[in-house]
Amino acid sequence: MSTVEQLAAIDRLRARPLPAARGGPSRGAEGGPGFHLADLRVSEEFWEDDGSRMREAEEQFAAECAALVVLLSRRWGEPRVLDLTEHLMRSAEGEAVPEPLATLCGWVGVLYAWWAGGRWLAVGLGRQDRELPLRLLAVVAAEDPEAPDRGDREDREDRGSPQTRG
Repeated sequence: MSTVEQLAAIDRLRARPLPAARGGPSRGAEGGPGFHLADLRVSEEFWEDDGSRMREAEEQFAAECAALVVLLSRRWGEPRVLDLTEHLMRSAEGEAVPEPLATLCGWVGVLYAWWAGGRWLAVGLGRQDRELPLRLLAVVAAEDPEAPDRGDREDREDRGSPQTRG
C-alpha cells in the first residue's frame, strides 16, 4: 500500500461508525468499544531470518511511519508522542488501562496521536514477537484515551486544533 493509499485508508477509518463491542477483522479493520484498529502494512514473518531481513524491514517500516507522521502533521499539527511502556507496566500489574491503549501496549511501543475531526487518531509500529510480522497501524477512537477529562472533547473540536501535552 502506497503512502497515498495509507492516508486514504486512515480517512476511511475515521469516517466509519465506531463499534459498540469488540470485534474481529471486518473490511480491513478490527476494534473494540469506541475504536477501530487497522493494518496499513504488514511484513513477512521472520522465523528463518538471520536478522538481516528483519533489520531491513524495521528500517523500511520506520521510514514509512515517519512519512505518515509528517503528512498527518501537515493536516493536524504536531502529534502527541505516546510511549506505551507505562501502560504495559500498569496492565501487567493488574491496573486498568483505557482502550485502545490496553489492546496496543503489549506490542506497540510508541504512538503518534492527534485529535482530528472529533476523533482521536494515532499511527505506530508494532510486533507481537520477534519472529512475527511488523505492523504499521492506524487506530481511531471516539475519545482520547489519555485525556484527564474525556468530556473536553467538544472544546478541542471547537478550536479545530490537535490536543497537545507537554
